[in-house]
Formats: sequence, C-alpha cells, structure tokens
Amino acid sequence: MESLVTWFTSTLGAHISREAIVFIISLFPILELRGGILASSLLDVTMWKGILISAVGNILPIPFILFFIKKIFTAMKKTKLLRPLVEKMENKAMKKRDQIEKYEFWGLVLFVGIPLPGTGAWTGSLVASLLEVDLKKSVPAILLGLCMATVIMCIVGYGALGSILS
Repeated sequence: MESLVTWFTSTLGAHISREAIVFIISLFPILELRGGILASSLLDVTMWKGILISAVGNILPIPFILFFIKKIFTAMKKTKLLRPLVEKMENKAMKKRDQIEKYEFWGLVLFVGIPLPGTGAWTGSLVASLLEVDLKKSVPAILLGLCMATVIMCIVGYGALGSILS
C-alpha cells in the first residue's frame, strides 16, 4: 500500500493540491481511508484535515456499492471479457463471508476497522451487499469500522500515540 501511496503522491503532486491527492487516494479500493491518512501524513496535511478528507473520500463510494454493485456485477458478467474479473472479485469477497455471517454487526465492524490487506469499507460494503445484510446493520457497522481504522491509521501515520503519551 505504501508504494501505491508514494506513486500517487509523486505522480499527482505537481498537478493538484495535497488535499486533492489525499481525497483521490481515499476513493480508491485497496488504498481507501488507510491510504488517504498515510498520504496526508506524508504530505504534511494536518491530522484533522487528513481525517476529514480521507473519511469523506472513503465514505462516498459506500452507498453506490451497497445499492448498485449487484446490478453492476450482473451487467458486467454478461460480457465475456469482464465475467472472470467479476467472478474473481465476488469469490474474494465471499471468502470473508464466514467472519461477517458469524458475528454479523461486530464482524463487519472489525472487518472494515482492522487495517489488513483485503479489508476495508469497499470490501465490507461489497460483502454486505452480496450477503444482503440489512442496511440498518451494514451502514452503521461500516461507519464504526471506518472510525476504528481512522484511529489505528492516525497512530501509525501521524505517530499520534507518541503525542498523546508525551
């Protein structure tokens, strides 16, 4: 993830503002809020501004994923070229099924909140949509998970733990 963040910051840095880079990074799957906060710390964007920009960027795609991804996947599967990609994404997301089905709300919170490869709001939203988790459970769980990820990534990216303890 760090190399992707570095690539984005170095490639886009000469063309757009630091805040816009953070926003764009936080929109992308894989990078998401985690990458946005990491980028904001590397680009010397203040922690609170970095949190706000990263959160907005990461939250923005969630409703589209929850409401439309199944329809989009169905349409994409009709093409020979895109079917394998969609099936791969579905299979990868459904591998996380047991964690989320077993613990439901808290499983989704932890899945989104713990910054590990293949987890986050995008995948959490995808799994919630594919499993048809009720929106009244999935949306708060995803948002709470994002709060958890924010705290963890601020500790990592900004060294906030050192600031709190000193």
